[in-house]
Amino acid sequence: MNTLNFGAQPRILFLADDPSLVRRQLAGERLTRAQAGALRSDISTDEISPVAIMSHYDDKLARFPYTGFAAGGETPIAVGAVQAGGFQVTVAGRRYGKGSSREHSPAAERLAGIRLVIAESFERLYRQNADNTGLFTSTDFGLLDRIERGEAIAIEDLLRDREPLATAILRAGGLLRFGQEQLRDARPAVAVTSTRPQTLYEKIVQRHLLRTAATPEQPAVGEGCFLHADWRFIHEYYTGMAAHMLDRTLGASHALRDPESIVVFEDHATYVEESPAHRKAGLVTNMHAMVQAQRDFAARHGLRYHRTLTDFEARQDDGSNVAGISHAMMAERYALPGQVVVGTDSHTPHSGALGCFAFGVGTTDMANAFATGAVRMTMAPMLRVELQGQLARGVTAKDVVLHLLALPDIRGGAAVGQVFEFAGPVLRALGTDERATLTNMTAELGGLTGIVEPDEETVRFLRERRGVDFQLEDWMRSDPGASYSRVLRVDCSALGPMVASPGDPGNGHAVEALAQPVRVDIAYGGSCTAGKREDFDHYHEVLAWGLEHGLKVPEHVQLYLQYGTTAVRDYCLARGYDRVFEQSGARILQPSCGACANCGPGSSTDTGQVTVSAINRNFPGRSGPGQVWLASPPTVMASALAGELCSFEQLRKKVGA
Repeated sequence: MNTLNFGAQPRILFLADDPSLVRRQLAGERLTRAQAGALRSDISTDEISPVAIMSHYDDKLARFPYTGFAAGGETPIAVGAVQAGGFQVTVAGRRYGKGSSREHSPAAERLAGIRLVIAESFERLYRQNADNTGLFTSTDFGLLDRIERGEAIAIEDLLRDREPLATAILRAGGLLRFGQEQLRDARPAVAVTSTRPQTLYEKIVQRHLLRTAATPEQPAVGEGCFLHADWRFIHEYYTGMAAHMLDRTLGASHALRDPESIVVFEDHATYVEESPAHRKAGLVTNMHAMVQAQRDFAARHGLRYHRTLTDFEARQDDGSNVAGISHAMMAERYALPGQVVVGTDSHTPHSGALGCFAFGVGTTDMANAFATGAVRMTMAPMLRVELQGQLARGVTAKDVVLHLLALPDIRGGAAVGQVFEFAGPVLRALGTDERATLTNMTAELGGLTGIVEPDEETVRFLRERRGVDFQLEDWMRSDPGASYSRVLRVDCSALGPMVASPGDPGNGHAVEALAQPVRVDIAYGGSCTAGKREDFDHYHEVLAWGLEHGLKVPEHVQLYLQYGTTAVRDYCLARGYDRVFEQSGARILQPSCGACANCGPGSSTDTGQVTVSAINRNFPGRSGPGQVWLASPPTVMASALAGELCSFEQLRKKVGA
């Protein structure tokens, strides 16, 4: 294939800000770029392929692209509309495909007939997943006039601004085919002693780099390469698709490379029977089939497996079932400083808090890594974030991240694809759980990953949480004089509690600056970002204070607390936190992903509901049809007690304590 030919009457779908313009295109009208007007930016993968349809991992995905797309408060694209309309090209604004690592998004687009996506800019994971599935992407809006004239577009024109590895993968028809041709015999690259100061990230990459015919010996920023991963992990939303790909490409008798370093998790289906989105769409049976497909795959290959833990199972549990959110458990049980960790979740950077290089990949990337042991990445620039000053009482790492997300440059995508190195006196004073909030949410910041230099706090965490007596090595730090694309300095002394208003994590505001009261219907504490020990310390502190002052959750507020892992649950039970939670009116949920991914209690059920949540994302539809405000653990609990958005300090003043 040397050209893409869209025919004399090409069908181009402009994802416009105005929902009426979208409906006109679906009805058959052809618009020009000028007629389409302003295009939606920040379109998330939750909108391209809503989480409720992710139980599909085959050709059925063709019916679902853009069914979560929101414009003007509406979702104008119905199931099957894109495929029925014969659309071949999609056009959008900046930061297209932000959010989850789900490869279901480009897969659904391609299966529906989309052959090219044009946008002002793309998020790293989405574009890499598109490459891997053979879907072309471009930032060249000049292509539109040529396509509208019926001109065939040369593949060379689509690949002109792409780095060589992406070009090679697209020419091969996708990553799995490329992997079989180029990666089966990949070997460690020859170690090279650098003559210049290096960052910790660069040092880890150098120690894990694989030599292939298609990649440079010493990749520069922007060049693709392959690494050996110390750990590869996957969860049930991706395993069925990965198994399907491997069987189709390699045959049912294929073997996996180094299966002892693969970990498989059930962490999204624990409460699926209570998920409004899955029940309404009739997908509960599909979800059970998806889980069974994962169990069958893990059993066939003898993989390490962590099963889900329902409320009933928890009552019968003898402590032997270790369960929880995949990337949280990787930091709790597996990842070590200096290692490379990859997982099929955009929040894989969670483990970067331990000083390892941890990043999310899509399904094809993981299927290829299972088969070859090689993990694709593009060398990224480094952005150093120095957290200076001292955090005020009640201000947490989540508030710091919400402040960073609201910075105009970050919102505009200036840090997309970069590695965030967190440093400074505030960082050093934080515990590992709080550091993990920072690295976890580099996914929302648009980064490849976040990383923290390991120190004595890291050693303490590994010893006390995991019984590991880890010895730091001299190389496990960034060298003085190492090069960064930018150094961002934040005076944390000036920060107060933050919230992000509905629609995007970048909609940050100081709680005290809100112009009017915001009534709360649902309060949710949990998720990978906010289901750790230190998060539950905050939940307990605020709720215990509330009980001491005669406060409980008002009747109109539903409060949910969901443990991130069984280790966190056991910690809370040992300290008696559960009694305070129950007395305050909270419903306690077993460890797993839940309302954050719209797959359990805590999700809204109608558009009029307002949620205050400690999760990491509030994209349209992410946690149900209602409005989601993001906040820190103490702010979520204070808001639950007040019945409206409120920081803990504001609640203290209100009560006069």
